[in-house]
Amino acid sequence: MAMRELRYFGDPILKSVCDPVTVFDEKLEALVRDLVDSVKPAGRAGLAAPQIGVGLRVFSYDVAGLTGYVVNPEIVELSEETHEINEGCLSVPELWFPTRRAMHAKVRGVDVHNEPIEVEGEDVLAQCLQHETDHLDGVLYLDRLTAERKKSALREARDKDWFWKR
Repeated sequence: MAMRELRYFGDPILKSVCDPVTVFDEKLEALVRDLVDSVKPAGRAGLAAPQIGVGLRVFSYDVAGLTGYVVNPEIVELSEETHEINEGCLSVPELWFPTRRAMHAKVRGVDVHNEPIEVEGEDVLAQCLQHETDHLDGVLYLDRLTAERKKSALREARDKDWFWKR
């Protein structure tokens, strides 16, 4: 099991748009294995490549016994019905805030052999699919908070010892 070191809020890679995967080789397979291994510990639902310092469009998920990954994911369906759901992030540890998310989401991408795959889900899995795809676009869940909640979150983050300091 290869657990990769996490990047934390403040690290520029977390605000960068990731490149699409164009080479499907052993390096990609190793990255996917690391992402899947790194999402397995209790309390984790998803992990995107930039969270371990890799600027490629790949994420893994482990929600309610369903574990997998998607390469070059695109959200192709979001329900009109939304809800506020408590959300946190491995790259913003210890902070949880209500975040508006679609209750259903569908992501389409490919596997490590460039074969098409789709993942869809409700509630927490839908939240995870949206959250991880956001990471690949340089968007943190903090960016989706109301102005008041975001201000509070940023204030709290700056006081944490994990906060990336220049």
